[in-house]
Amino acid sequence: MQYEIKYKPSYAMAVVRLEPGEGVVAEAGAMTYMTPNIQVNTRMRQKGLLGSLLTSVVGGQSFFVVDFTAQAGGGEVGLVSAPVGDVDVLEVRPDHGFIIQKSAFVASESSVNLDVQWQGFTKGLFGNGLFMIKVTGTGLLFINTFGAIDRHVLAPGERLTVDNFHLVGFSDTCRYEVRKFGTWKDTILSGEAFVTEIEGPGEVYVQTKNLREFADWLWTVLGPRVEASRSR
Repeated sequence: MQYEIKYKPSYAMAVVRLEPGEGVVAEAGAMTYMTPNIQVNTRMRQKGLLGSLLTSVVGGQSFFVVDFTAQAGGGEVGLVSAPVGDVDVLEVRPDHGFIIQKSAFVASESSVNLDVQWQGFTKGLFGNGLFMIKVTGTGLLFINTFGAIDRHVLAPGERLTVDNFHLVGFSDTCRYEVRKFGTWKDTILSGEAFVTEIEGPGEVYVQTKNLREFADWLWTVLGPRVEASRSR
């Protein structure tokens, strides 16, 4: 499999070129185009012991993926994410996986395994709708961010505190803990309800923009117009 990331950093698109028999697994809705000799199959990703029903309830939506497999002659698929931002490629190895937000997943090689990290649920990582996926196996993983990608490499014992709405993912070699940000007064004033404390060794990926804050800002612009139209 070969790939190219086009239109970085604001409107990135992953172009994946597949040899006959090769495949890529993508988020449902990520495909922008494909060549005629690509076979498509939509399915629900397996999610470990608790199953897909609980995932649908907790995560707010089911985790569907699409398999794109090249037939004779090979083929090409263009993949994008919903938010305006960047796309990066991570290498997953047996000794180095990742834990990423569901919304950060764009695509991966078929040899990469995606599963819900249910330990994260018990530790509170689903706070504020933060729905995490554990990525293991071997192969390439395509992730997206809202805004630019800010990569941090942590040495053993080095720590980083990340606002949950800016957290994209981190190496599974890292230790992590989710906590409330300061006191309740601090939470109300800052608007940051939860943060994740991450300890190396490993990589941490942060997005420079906050989708929740953007939605709030957008409403300050559109809200008065919506209310005005309702009052007519």
